[in-house]
Amino acid sequence: MATPFNKPPKRIASPNLGRKFDWWHRFLGETRTRILLMYVVLMLVVAAASIPVFLFLLFNKVDERVRRDLNQEMQTFRSTYRQWEHEQRRDPAELQPFLEQYLMQQLPQDDNFLIAVVGDRVYRSNPMVLPAVLQPGSPLSQRWSNLGHPISGKYATTDSEIGNILYIAQPLVMQGRIQGAFVVAHTTVGERQEALDSVIVFAHVAVGVVLIASIIAWFAIAQLLTPVRQLVDTARSIGESDLSQRLPTIEGSGEMAELATTFNAMMSRLQDAFTSQRSFINDAGHELRTPITIIQGHLELMGDDPQEQQETLSIVMDELDRMSRIVNDLILLAKAERPDFLQLEILEVSAFVKEIFVKAQTLKSSSFDNRNWQLKCLGQGQMRGDRQRLTGAMLNLIQNAIQSTRPSDLIEIGASIGRREVQLWVRDTGEGIAPFDQERIFERFARASNRQRRSDGAGLGLAIVQAITEAHGGRVELVSQVGVGSTFTLVLPLEPPIARLF
Repeated sequence: MATPFNKPPKRIASPNLGRKFDWWHRFLGETRTRILLMYVVLMLVVAAASIPVFLFLLFNKVDERVRRDLNQEMQTFRSTYRQWEHEQRRDPAELQPFLEQYLMQQLPQDDNFLIAVVGDRVYRSNPMVLPAVLQPGSPLSQRWSNLGHPISGKYATTDSEIGNILYIAQPLVMQGRIQGAFVVAHTTVGERQEALDSVIVFAHVAVGVVLIASIIAWFAIAQLLTPVRQLVDTARSIGESDLSQRLPTIEGSGEMAELATTFNAMMSRLQDAFTSQRSFINDAGHELRTPITIIQGHLELMGDDPQEQQETLSIVMDELDRMSRIVNDLILLAKAERPDFLQLEILEVSAFVKEIFVKAQTLKSSSFDNRNWQLKCLGQGQMRGDRQRLTGAMLNLIQNAIQSTRPSDLIEIGASIGRREVQLWVRDTGEGIAPFDQERIFERFARASNRQRRSDGAGLGLAIVQAITEAHGGRVELVSQVGVGSTFTLVLPLEPPIARLF
């Protein structure tokens, strides 16, 4: 029975062993390691696949060289034989002495055999000792008996010490009869063994090349992945309060240079977005703080007098309406970033502008009566656009024109149609906008510094106009001069970009 005193001790894993495994896992998980392993495997596969190809081509080259040597040996014999024939006048009795003398005078190359066949048997050879496959009575020697024409070929054997036999056989014809044959043969085992030795050397060199190339590739990949490592370090150092970190510029036009450029451009956009968001939140908080303070102050000071309560309630409702307008404008600006912001339809431009001209009367009836209102429409045609959004943008421009003009000043609403664009404008002869204000007038919560009368809005009207126009794929153009007036023009394409429709 087991007791607490005879239990086997628990095996505690060594922390050093765990750290080694963690290091190994991190090493295998690195991109550089994976690229290197893929590179090494690819190199080894290519090297392994090239060995049989190399061996095949090398064997073919060896056989080609051997055949060339055999042809040269046979050409030498034919030249000597023709000369002898001419001198001996084709006497068959002198054939054997001629063959014997010729073979004695020749020095065959390694693995070459010169064989003289007389009748149906091997008469002489050089060297004297023949392999079994070439000896009298062998199938190959029988093939050379009674030849009717020269032949050459390759005879495969199963003897590893002989290899294949390459040969050229020339029949010896005298007085119209076949007297025998002269054969030049070669055993390929020697050359093939040399070829195999060359392949082994090639394999050793290939392994060494792969090893050296892998070491060089390890450091080269590290150099190539430097922008990625810098990207990681930069991403770690980026915080909400500091978006100014950038990757160093990389020379060239490759993927790494494009990665650095794209990352820096993304960070610039994020920085602009965070800066804009921070400014937007600060401005929105500032604009909403004022009506909240007014409401809170009046409610704290409100007494029991019914008339005072009614006045306070009227002030509170007016401030709540102003807050509601600010919130609605902010929601509209947020929706402008969504792909379903526009509801497009076919608009008849002249009818649409006349409709806006009529709706302008409801903005300020007294202002409509004492301003010089004019409608100007050049050309006829259609466009695709969001009727409600464009109407809101034009009414915002008209409201700005009313606030910046005096009685009898001109306010012109117009439109013109070109081949690709539509221009909708609101022109006034009011106080105008200073040049330094024109650069910031479309920012959220921005107001012109030379405005004589304070606007009732929160400074979001022109930002909304610009958002609606850009959602249609257009732009807002401003031409203004202090004391002369301003012209706001919406330049819109006849067909908004498809990217904005989905």
